[in-house]
Amino acid sequence: MRKLDTRSLQIFCAVATCLSFRQAAEQLHMTQPPLSRAVRDLEQRLGARLFERDTQRVALTPAGTALLPLAQHILGLLDAAEDTVRKAVSGEAQRDAGRDAGRHPAQAAAAGRAGRAGQPAPLPRLRLGLTTSVESGLFRPFTDALAASALLDLHFDSSPRLVAALRNGRLDAAVIALPTRSHELDVLPLGPQPMLAALPSAHPLARRRRLALGDLQGTPLFWFERARQPAFFDHCHKVFRRHRFAPVFLREPHDHHVLLGDIAAGRGVALLPASFAALRRKGVAYRALDEGAELAVGLGLASAGTHPALAALREQARRVLGGERPA
Repeated sequence: MRKLDTRSLQIFCAVATCLSFRQAAEQLHMTQPPLSRAVRDLEQRLGARLFERDTQRVALTPAGTALLPLAQHILGLLDAAEDTVRKAVSGEAQRDAGRDAGRHPAQAAAAGRAGRAGQPAPLPRLRLGLTTSVESGLFRPFTDALAASALLDLHFDSSPRLVAALRNGRLDAAVIALPTRSHELDVLPLGPQPMLAALPSAHPLARRRRLALGDLQGTPLFWFERARQPAFFDHCHKVFRRHRFAPVFLREPHDHHVLLGDIAAGRGVALLPASFAALRRKGVAYRALDEGAELAVGLGLASAGTHPALAALREQARRVLGGERPA
């Protein structure tokens, strides 16, 4: 038997978590035929079928179920090694940047020129994107505070789509979920949203006040498709590997009210940002999660270029979404 290799384990874990050869191939930036060949080769090396697959579904066999937490643990160790080196390099770069701080002039020379004629200037129109990764009610105090400094044109969408709209000039700024590939955009990090467990009120685990990922191991977990939020999907699965968490994944509905209805009906559980606890639904219980901070979705204010309301936007974002007082 040839020894296992890292690439084979990555391919196996991608298919096992997506339960879709097509989505796994997209996640790994490869086409489906070589991925299928790699899975068959791995099964031949191990002498066991890892997946039951037909035109309708893909499911783990008992052998695949046994291999998944071990494979995730091995990949998690590799992730940890890379993170250790990356943090060491990042710390050195930050020290170098600190020595260079203050060399560039401030870029706010035009701030005092507005309104010199003594007349109040008309409010600028601000095309603002807001991520659908968190509950929309979280943004209401933020947008209410902005109403005094700009006429808002709001757009709700997934973070990758908001980034694309910013780069194409269709938005002036956007609050996006982090991590997200932001390309060359300027991103102001804001407050994190720890993840909570949402489960049926009748579930035995709902009697506890706090849960861990391991408690949910045997329960079907609603999970989003990688295409909706690739960077955050990869971040979460890195945490899953670190904790050897390998649940049975269910396709998460796009509409969160439908998702909560499925949870209330006992079809599975979900991990959701803390803001979703504001969505009260009979039959659904929210519980704190030990790994909630590790899985947290961050918020960031992304912008490109300049806009008359950008300074007020950043100030309100820090104060309302970042929990900071304005400078």
